[in-house]
Amino acid sequence: MDVETGRPKSVEGRIPQEIRSYDLLDSLQIEYTRVDHEAAETMEVCLERAEVLGTRICKNLFLCNRQETVFYLLLMPADKQFRTSVVSAQLGVARLHFADENHMMKFLEIRPGSVSVMGLMNDRDHNVRLLVDRDILKQEYFACHPCINTSSLKFKTSELFEKLLPAMGHEPTFVDL
Repeated sequence: MDVETGRPKSVEGRIPQEIRSYDLLDSLQIEYTRVDHEAAETMEVCLERAEVLGTRICKNLFLCNRQETVFYLLLMPADKQFRTSVVSAQLGVARLHFADENHMMKFLEIRPGSVSVMGLMNDRDHNVRLLVDRDILKQEYFACHPCINTSSLKFKTSELFEKLLPAMGHEPTFVDL
């Protein structure tokens, strides 16, 4: 795996959501590095990809309330355990659970295994609330998929919060896990 700077030279064979990820980052003048790889289906494989990029990765969890009327994207360090009761208590909502693939496609236009903060660019109606573990703020760099798990990106965490999220119109709610 080679670490490349910026978007691929050719976008042939890449899905539209991935191309839009590069377009958005480029339009915001966010510098990023990228590595293309086989599909990263497990956290262990994602950790290997992050090592190639020289940064930590996040778990990206797509969640909803019991009634499936409120949806959340939770970004948290990969080495932390997700405890639904802890997050639910901080939000003051009934117990959260994982949202299904249909809602994931409807709101984020992503498939399971490719969940990423980049999917929020597809949530134009703001149906998904962004939750971020405060420890993410301590990282100099942030890594994510460009809406597909066959590439991984790395850019400055400050640019996530100062440029990318404002451009997507999603303000984070910080939680402590």
